[in-house]
Amino acid sequence: MNHPEYILTLSCHDQRGIVHRVSGFLAERGCNIIDSAQFGDAETQRFFMRVHFAREDEAFSDAALRADFASLADGMGMEWALHDAHAKPRVMLMVSKIGHCLNDLLFRYKSGLLPVEIPAIVSNHMDFYQLAASYNIPFHHLPLATGAPESAKLAQEARIVELMETHQVDLVVLARYMQILSPSMCERLKGKAINIHHSFLPSFKGAKPYAQAHARGVKLIGATAHFVTGDLDEGPIIEQDVERVDHAMDGDALTAIGRDVECVVLARAVKWFVEHRILLNRDRTVIFK
Repeated sequence: MNHPEYILTLSCHDQRGIVHRVSGFLAERGCNIIDSAQFGDAETQRFFMRVHFAREDEAFSDAALRADFASLADGMGMEWALHDAHAKPRVMLMVSKIGHCLNDLLFRYKSGLLPVEIPAIVSNHMDFYQLAASYNIPFHHLPLATGAPESAKLAQEARIVELMETHQVDLVVLARYMQILSPSMCERLKGKAINIHHSFLPSFKGAKPYAQAHARGVKLIGATAHFVTGDLDEGPIIEQDVERVDHAMDGDALTAIGRDVECVVLARAVKWFVEHRILLNRDRTVIFK
């Protein structure tokens, strides 16, 4: 018999008895823990926990489980969320004119490696409408010229928000979307938008990072996936990776290698998000892999 499965994530002030209270709560309500991970941060005095469990006793309904845990959480000052483990989060992809990350995410989605639904692809250019059509995903062209007035940016972002609400989007992925979001948009997307930065932050920011890296003779290049915030490229880092390079490689070779790294790093970050493995710890992240 298949039992409903859930993923519980929580954080609170570190205190004695958290694991005991949570595991006891689940056991008392006929739930079986499949996997559990926890971390206490001595610096911030915060405790983080992720529990994957099955509800095996039908006497306890989904609604009762949530209501009862809310009472426990309130008493311990917890921030928490309870997710259906089998529900596929709805992800909206945004892209401009460089499509390697978009193509990689779509392949992983189609092949079942990324457990998501993709109801929309948004772009300020038309370059990838045929790619979207090949996956039978609606493509929304929302043009925004470089140097456009603030009013045009806000109007375009209003359309993006409308699409998010229409499609009940859980996560926005900036898969090389090369537009800076307004502060209000960043605030709206707090904790729900992931960007891939084409360098190993905080090095080589801005335009042509691989050319900058080549000019400096670097031996490692990398990529960084992070949450979007109003501070450009300063959001909490989710994942990073690097590849070794050498003096024989020109800027184009570094770009090709870097783009491969970007794809892998972004895919990991998205997968961890949709599996509810990422918890925010102030300006950092806790990731239960």
